[in-house]
Amino acid sequence: MSEEKLNTLNKIINESRVIGEKIDIVLHDILVSSIYNDAGIIASKAVRLKGKSNFDYDRNLDRILTSKWLGFPIMFIILAGVFYLTIAGANVPSQMLAKMFFSIEDWLAAQLLYINTPSWIVGLFVHGIYKAVAWVISVMLPPMAIFFPVFTLLEDFGYLPRVAFNLDRLFKWAGAHGKQALTMGMGFGCNAAGIVSTRIIDSPRERLIAIITNNFVPCNGRWPLIIILATVFVAGSFTPSVASVAAVGVVMAITLLGITVTLLVSKLLSKSVLKGELSSYQLELPSYRRPQIMRVLYTSFISRTVFVLWRAVIMAAPAGAVIWLLGNIYIDSTNLMTIIADFLKPFGNLIGLDGVIILAYIIAIPANEIVIPTIIMGYMASGEMMDIEDLDQLKALFLANGWTIVTAVCLMLFSLLHYPCSTTSFTIWKETKSVKWTVLSNLLPLTIAILVCFVVAQAARLLF
Repeated sequence: MSEEKLNTLNKIINESRVIGEKIDIVLHDILVSSIYNDAGIIASKAVRLKGKSNFDYDRNLDRILTSKWLGFPIMFIILAGVFYLTIAGANVPSQMLAKMFFSIEDWLAAQLLYINTPSWIVGLFVHGIYKAVAWVISVMLPPMAIFFPVFTLLEDFGYLPRVAFNLDRLFKWAGAHGKQALTMGMGFGCNAAGIVSTRIIDSPRERLIAIITNNFVPCNGRWPLIIILATVFVAGSFTPSVASVAAVGVVMAITLLGITVTLLVSKLLSKSVLKGELSSYQLELPSYRRPQIMRVLYTSFISRTVFVLWRAVIMAAPAGAVIWLLGNIYIDSTNLMTIIADFLKPFGNLIGLDGVIILAYIIAIPANEIVIPTIIMGYMASGEMMDIEDLDQLKALFLANGWTIVTAVCLMLFSLLHYPCSTTSFTIWKETKSVKWTVLSNLLPLTIAILVCFVVAQAARLLF
């Protein structure tokens, strides 16, 4: 057989396979629809209802929430509302926790010095390890304590299956599972929790896609940095009356970008290393029901908030020790943090960042919450992590170290797209039992983050 005929035959076989897969999906949908139609006919003949049924209420509500025209706008409004509650509601308790923990830090340091404890031990364990753990708890606990209960209430009410229904077409286009919409939503609170939630996907191939791409939605650890930069560099350019709206707009734009990248990378994986047949499934929309408040609070706090926070604390403790050591070990009157940051500076500049930011992300692999205080520490040449509550003062510090709007944009993009924290990576390994998929889950987003930041930085330099 000639090569031309062989190529034609292979083309016909491939086209036939694609057509066969589409026929299977269509036949499956027809079969399921006919089963439900028959069940409805039987139920209508065998059951008599007095008055208006809950079924009518559910169908009327579904006509709105799963509408072709209203489904997505309502979904985005609810998402924005959850974000607003999480962000606005977490500010005050986060500040209260930070003040409490840091007052304890000062008290501990004073007591240890009083009993003649060597200063390096006080610095390492109090200003290093304790402070990092305090940062993680004060930043992570309030948002998770708000986000997870609200998310669980939506789940208990019956709305999340409607979200999966709305997004099913997009994930089907990407070669992924419709339930990935739910696991992606959990990632907004914590990517590690999002990884665990992929257990609801039966197909191993589609579950791997959901695991690898869950990192592309920002978690609690990345929200503070994105919000601060949106407020300082974007909202600061507008009048006070519209500044908050501009900041929320930037946060929503970053969120939508993360969802878009999730779909595109899912498509890439489904066409390459995780190529395979798209599984069929029936998504039965449960009845709407009144959420059980106490059960929701218990489930969301114990099984999600405390579980994720404990893992983050374990990972953050050694990072705090490393930060303190880098800031307090000197070579020729220059600490290690400055030396390493200067070494990383050329690469950082290439992607619109600098050496201090790159070093902060290397140190913050255990927990993204410590990125901002580590950056401040590097710029102020301090021996311990620092915090500046005044945003004008923070902006002045950034500008004094060469920041521009391009730096802020590249940092927000890098924060959105970069590798998962060690807590999430550990969870990926626990769920997949595979070093290969764990490494890929880290290298793929890092590569995308570097490429996107490089393109943005170089384009900005050419244009401006």
